[in-house]
Order: sequence, then structure tokens, then C-alpha cells
Amino acid sequence: MAVYVWEGRIRGGKTQKGEMEAPSKSAVITRLRQMQIHPIPEKIKEKGKLFRFNLQFGGVPNKDLVVFSRQLSTMIDAGLPLVKSLDTLIVQQNNVKFKNIITNVKETVEGGSTFADALAKHPGVFNDLFVNLVRAGETGGVLDTILQRLSAYLEKMENLKRRIRGAMVYPAVVITVAIIVISIIMIFVVPVFAELFKDLGTTLPALTQFIVNLSTFFKNNIVYILIAVALLSFSIAAIYRRSKRGRKIIDAFLLKIWIVGDLILKTVLARFCRTLATLTAGGIPILDGLEVTAKASGNRVTEEAILQVRKDVSEGKTLAEPLSEKPKIFPPMLVQMIAVGEQTGALDDMLNKVADFYEEEVDVAVAALMSALEPAMIAVLGGTVGVIVISMYLPMFKLVSTLAQ
Repeated sequence: MAVYVWEGRIRGGKTQKGEMEAPSKSAVITRLRQMQIHPIPEKIKEKGKLFRFNLQFGGVPNKDLVVFSRQLSTMIDAGLPLVKSLDTLIVQQNNVKFKNIITNVKETVEGGSTFADALAKHPGVFNDLFVNLVRAGETGGVLDTILQRLSAYLEKMENLKRRIRGAMVYPAVVITVAIIVISIIMIFVVPVFAELFKDLGTTLPALTQFIVNLSTFFKNNIVYILIAVALLSFSIAAIYRRSKRGRKIIDAFLLKIWIVGDLILKTVLARFCRTLATLTAGGIPILDGLEVTAKASGNRVTEEAILQVRKDVSEGKTLAEPLSEKPKIFPPMLVQMIAVGEQTGALDDMLNKVADFYEEEVDVAVAALMSALEPAMIAVLGGTVGVIVISMYLPMFKLVSTLAQ
């Protein structure tokens, strides 16, 4: 048996510490309760592992969450206790990080916490939507149904992300190849021609001289250019993550970009409808649902718009009324469908239908983006290389013309 260092609270709220030999952490918790000590699960650790570094890299893939939710739902529906179900999931989990998180969740539940509170201690894996729905499921005694809805929701969101990522692969590859090719030409090829022209002693045309000067600048300052690009990228990412104002400016700019902005908005609307539908169907109050949906929107501009809608709804308005006041974000069709859903008492069904519609619209927007990007990228790449090649041949044409005269 291992030796555990424990910490707990006795009567009066005072903290007490000690060591105990036990077969598992759960056995320590049980023993402490028998001793009239309220254990603190996160402070109970196996001796010798107190200072062990956790060298686990990577996150928890969405597909693992989908499988976790579906399997847990099936086991609970079959009548297995929650802790036993979590034990089973721990054994078959291959992702080490996720396995440790589920283990921690199980131990926290054994310590007396609710399942939702245990999940809430891992916000990087279980977001507000997941936690709130689980809490509603526990309260209403329909945890298995809620978990099934969660797995369906996560699967649809993953499919939506996969479509967007798939659309971005081709442009990213072409742009990367273009940058590499142009960099090789400017750093290695153009200097060879520049030395040749220098030996000929002829005056270079303006375009050729510009390309040669640009090549010299790149060759002499390539390290500084790479550092500057890295710092700029890091700064933009830091501003986006840490500054609310900075993120809002960037998100507003992205929404205004031709074709790209339309794709982003349709993606946000699909996520808005699907998330709110899942929360509403799970019994979450509309105000709480709107708050969670705002955080899950993925765009600061739409997040603020949804929070303003929430404020208006809290003052007595229907959901459709404040949405109709923001036609640039929420189209009339969406507003009308939500209004019908509110009037008929089938808001979650209507939201799911609108979500299906906008997910199809995302596919159309992706196709439009690809149709526009492909010729544009080819034209830019071809034009850039063409200008460089022509500028290198201009001195030769000039030299041949001079010799002919």
C-alpha cells in the first residue's frame, strides 16, 4: 500500500494535515470521513509524487469528448453508478492527459462534489456549456439524455470546424510554397544575376535595379526580417488573446473582408443557433443560455451583440425583438424562424433547423471562397515571379540592342 499525504478540515473550520497508508486515494477519503474530518481531495497526494513534473503535451481532442459523452450516457442509461462508469472510461482511455483529468473528476465526485462541479475544475476541457448542461441533467435526473445531446452537439461542431480547416489547407499550402519559392529566387538566384550585370559594367534598367536592391536588402537582413515577422505575429496573437478592445478590432475587420467575412458570420450564426438549441432543449433558462452562447460564439463583435440581446430579454422583450434590431449580424430569416419558435413553444427545434441551414450555407461560402482564392493566388504568384524574371532579362535585351547598333 502507498503512503498518502492528506489535508482536511475539522470542526470549527481548522485545517489538519497528516499521512496515511492506504490502497488508493478514495480509501483515504473514506477513512478521513470516518474520522470526522472533511477531506480536501485536491490536497491528497501520494507521497513521493508531490514534486513530480507533469510532462504531458497536447490537449484533449474534440473526438475524445464526443466518445466520453456518448459512452458515459450509455452506461448511466444502463443503470451503472457514475463513479463505476468513470472507472470504466479511465481504463479504456488512451489519451494520458484526458485519462488523468477523468481520474481527477472521479476522485472529486468521490470526495462529495457534484459531477458538474468536478467538471468545472477543468475549464480547458469542459467549457461552460458542457458544465451547465451536466448540472441541469443532474438536477433533472436526465444526465444520460443530456450527455447524449452533448455528444451530438460536439460532433456537429467538430464537423463544422473540419469544413473550415479543410478549406484553409489549400490556400495555406500555396501561400507557403509561394513565399519559399520567391525567397529562394530573391536570396540565391537574383544575386548571381547581379554579379553578372556588375561584370558587364552596364547601367541597369530601373526595374532591374529595384529588384537587385530588394534582393540585397533581403539577403543582408534575412535574420532581422524573420525576427520582425515572428514578433509581429506574436504581438497580434497576444493582443487578440489578452486585449478585449484589440480582439474586437481584429474580429470586426475579419467580418468586413470580402467573402471571408461572410464565411465567418455564417459559421458564427450556425454555432449560435446550435449552441442555444442544445442549451434550451437541456432545460437551461434562456438568459443563462444566451450568456453561455455569447462566450461560445468565437467572435468578439457577435459576443457583445448576443450579450446585449440577453440584456434586452432580461428586461421583458422576446428573443426575436432585440435580434431584429441587429440586421447586420442576425438576418431577417433567422429572426423570423426564432419568432415562430417562440410563439409555438418549439424554440429549440427552430434553432436546430436554422443551424442546419447555416451549416449548409457554410459549405456554399467555402466553395465560393475557394473559387475566388485559387485564380487570385495563381495570378499573384505568377505575376510576382514574372516581374522578377523580366527584370533579370531586361539588361540582356539592352546589351543585345547596344551590340546590334
